[in-house]
Amino acid sequence: MEKPIDNKEKPDPEIKESADCSCQRHKARPEKEKKDLIRRLSIIEGQIRGIRGMVEKDIYCIEILNQVSAANCALNSFSRALLSEHMKTCVADDIRTGSEQKLDELLNTLPRLMR
Repeated sequence: MEKPIDNKEKPDPEIKESADCSCQRHKARPEKEKKDLIRRLSIIEGQIRGIRGMVEKDIYCIEILNQVSAANCALNSFSRALLSEHMKTCVADDIRTGSEQKLDELLNTLPRLMR
């Protein structure tokens, strides 16, 4: 049986949207940086799955809270690494071109990161 022909327009490969992000801006990251960030996120994802398993198995509250603390530390470490790269690349490049738009954007974002 033949597949029906899809006449829908194909998305522009230059615009990389994901289902959970309607962002239109993108940053090409070096492969090493991308792999490090993904590795960190995979660890965090595993920690969260582990916490869920602990809840499902009725593990003692303090044990779960200790794991939540570890996951929070890992997520904060991820944020610091991403923030550092953002400042070294996006913000610094923007300032070099005489713009302060990305610096202002960062300054508006910092209070949310520091909650």
